[in-house]
Amino acid sequence: MKKVLAILLISLPIIALAQNAKVKTGDKAINFKLDLIGGESIKLSQLYKEGPVVLIVLRGWPEYQCPICTRQVGEFIAGTDQFKASGARVLFVYPGPSEVLLEKATEFASDFSFPDGFFFALDPNYKMINKYGLRWDAPKETAYPSTFVINKKGTVIYSKVSSTHGDRSDVTEVAAALEKL
Repeated sequence: MKKVLAILLISLPIIALAQNAKVKTGDKAINFKLDLIGGESIKLSQLYKEGPVVLIVLRGWPEYQCPICTRQVGEFIAGTDQFKASGARVLFVYPGPSEVLLEKATEFASDFSFPDGFFFALDPNYKMINKYGLRWDAPKETAYPSTFVINKKGTVIYSKVSSTHGDRSDVTEVAAALEKL
């Protein structure tokens, strides 16, 4: 019993931090502008005016490439047809310290071929992450892995913020949210 209580007490701060997300289902998405690896900029409000947006916050560069992020990105790319059918665009956000971010993001993204309608953006020094209340400020951490589905009006219709490295949204969950639009 003491072990269970100790684990619970240790876990509560992590769970509480993940629950501090500033954007939840039913809220207006906070707008931001980020650069893509190629140097172009992307603005969230421009994306959702064109159709629904699936916003996926990865762990980015927590001093290593996250294998769970790699798997998640691969699964979403494999589900391209489901997103195209709903007219959705998928925006991955890769946060980290600015001095190494472009290099590490390019390294991460080189494993993928992003289809039309998929974007891979950099979040140097956690500016977007902080706006959304998703900063996981602990050693070898960056952001709580999160997924948001945003409709054409900019309203979040689905959100999932993980308080662990796993327990992330999958293609099936996101496709189900898109079907409700």
